[in-house]
Amino acid sequence: MKILIVTAVFSPEPVVSAKLSEDLANELSKTNMVSVISPKPTRPYGFKLIKKNISKSYSHIKLNSYTCPESNFYGRIKESYSFGLACAKYIKENRNNIDVIYMNSWPVFAQYFTVKQANKYNIKIITHIQDVYPESLSAKMPTLGFLFNWIFIPIDKIILKNSTTIVAISNKMKKRLASSRKISLKKIKVVKNWQDEEVFMNYNKKLKKVKSTDLNLFTFMYLGNIGPVAGVDLLIDSFSKLSIENCRLVIAGSGSKKHELENFVNLKKIKNVHFLQVPNGMVPHIQESANVMLLPIKKGAASSSIPSKLPAYMFSKKPIIASVI
Repeated sequence: MKILIVTAVFSPEPVVSAKLSEDLANELSKTNMVSVISPKPTRPYGFKLIKKNISKSYSHIKLNSYTCPESNFYGRIKESYSFGLACAKYIKENRNNIDVIYMNSWPVFAQYFTVKQANKYNIKIITHIQDVYPESLSAKMPTLGFLFNWIFIPIDKIILKNSTTIVAISNKMKKRLASSRKISLKKIKVVKNWQDEEVFMNYNKKLKKVKSTDLNLFTFMYLGNIGPVAGVDLLIDSFSKLSIENCRLVIAGSGSKKHELENFVNLKKIKNVHFLQVPNGMVPHIQESANVMLLPIKKGAASSSIPSKLPAYMFSKKPIIASVI
């Protein structure tokens, strides 16, 4: 079978969806002809990407589309629109070499143009939904939430109704999509894909303590995307006000808010707050140095977005302090 994987992120980007698409490409290419199309790698914002020179049994094409790793609404809309048009063009030019499409792409326009083109040429398409959109966007900008829902939910209904199969990541998401988009439950499959536990199991077998000059300090840790919904600013503010001795706050990851928060910590001269990069595959090693993992989410965001960091926290067998509404 000739399979096209349409993915918004891909290796070497160290994010969950990139790893998911890469794993699918590797596995499916064992018995099928697989092609992958994606934008040039830019996620997460501020992360130093390391190129991997490995042999691949699939082809990977980086499309010439606009990218916007920064947290900017208009930039992200332009990014989605641009990538959608690039995907549509690729499908049109290569339609005779595509039997089925797997899509894990930016909402909403990138999905729309891809599904529209797949339907035009009678190509089956599997649409993978990681977050319920636009509801996850509305949670970030509540004053404009009604407008976003009014504009984007009808487009999302078209995308899902014209997909051959829909993949959701939880039963709750499946029921919500079915009821709000008027789709049959039979069309939606649940695949719980957020975390590969093998990296934690392998690490625990040969447990090695992370070397650090601060291991004598009690460590609170946040590990994940440092974006506008994450609520990392709440952690820094709370840690600063507590003024607990012999403790440190480690913020591990990258994202659009990282530089702003680093500048805030430096400006306010907040002690014992450290920022770390998280290279691909190093999550278990970094989390091992924590005493407590922290999971804040901005108000309203948890109703439409599932934090992928939660299972990773749990696999490290650490206590978790969460602030979610």
